[in-house]
Amino acid sequence: MRGWRGLPSEVRALVGVAFMVALGFGLVAPALPLFARHFGVSKAAAGAVVSAFALMRLVMAPFVGRLVNAFGERFLLATGIGVVAVSSALAGLSQTYWQLLALRGLGGLGSIMFSVSAASLLVRVTPDHQRGQAQGVWAGSFLLGMIAGPAVGTVATFSLRAPFFLYAGTLVVAGLLGLGALRHSELAAPSATRTAPLALTAALRNRAYLAALAASFAGDFALVGARSSVLPQFVTDRLHLGSGWVYAAFLVVSLVSGVLLLPAGRLADTRGRRPVIGVGLLIGAGAFVILPSAETAVGLVIAAVLIGVAGAADSVAPGAVMGDVVAGRGGTVVAVFQMSGDLGAVLGPIVAGRIADDAGYGISFLVSGAICLVAVVAVAFAPETLHRTPPSPLTAAASDVT
Repeated sequence: MRGWRGLPSEVRALVGVAFMVALGFGLVAPALPLFARHFGVSKAAAGAVVSAFALMRLVMAPFVGRLVNAFGERFLLATGIGVVAVSSALAGLSQTYWQLLALRGLGGLGSIMFSVSAASLLVRVTPDHQRGQAQGVWAGSFLLGMIAGPAVGTVATFSLRAPFFLYAGTLVVAGLLGLGALRHSELAAPSATRTAPLALTAALRNRAYLAALAASFAGDFALVGARSSVLPQFVTDRLHLGSGWVYAAFLVVSLVSGVLLLPAGRLADTRGRRPVIGVGLLIGAGAFVILPSAETAVGLVIAAVLIGVAGAADSVAPGAVMGDVVAGRGGTVVAVFQMSGDLGAVLGPIVAGRIADDAGYGISFLVSGAICLVAVVAVAFAPETLHRTPPSPLTAAASDVT
């Protein structure tokens, strides 16, 4: 049975789950460092609460991939959402900083369980020729949730603890939605017939998979990490613009990405994965060249538009390549792909910020652009993975290791 926009019905269920998860995260993210400061800790310690979530995701991803292989996606998806929901509610009841830190780390474990299992299921239920579109819809649901979260969160301004309980509530809805919508799906069922998982060693011999890892790392390093940490400071320190311009730039990035996610997915499915990734990263590199060279509000807006275009391309095409390689057979391979992005998101703010401190904003942005270009080179030498027509089982098997 086909669902929304001709995609499998399971994709529609995953999109709804992703929106509710992102909505809750958008609710709690602005309040998290402020709640940490409530315990009288430093700004760095408050930042550590944010990093604990990402670090646990990064560390636990390989183990979660094996759990997906062993127990199936639906079970791990529901379990991961449950872990985040419980840890969030308990975090809202924290009486000490260390309790909050530990519970956010536990939430990171649940988060990676959800995201790896959902991504594995997404690529398993989606045909090759629709994988880019599915990635676009999936990324778009997260983006909409992240935009809606802060707006909904304004109702919780009376208490720094309230967002944690609201987050837990959205996760309960997400879990029930996922379990209910997927209960009749044969592909999502624990008893579904499965081929043997694709070995990580085989995937790492595939140049297309390595290119997808490089693109995912570069995108999260530059387009997410460096942009989120260095760009706001550049706007106020170098451009001498108010903080309102920071929010405006971020809004432009989100709006452009949101508008282009589905078109980028369709292009990846019709024109090929490599052109979308390569052009997207080239545009991203161009944005980081424009930022320090056009020190005006106009240059900021142009760069924000370009980053939005690059972000849309990088949100759909590398994941489609990973899905082509995995062909629904690799929880661990999916987990390592997610790790590449998480690693970029962790290192981007730190490395770009340190370079900005030591060498200035211009060099920091140029390094971010250079990382995008290195990924472009990796993509240029990788084989195309898109099947122009639905492949036969023999063709699909032959394409797993290029």
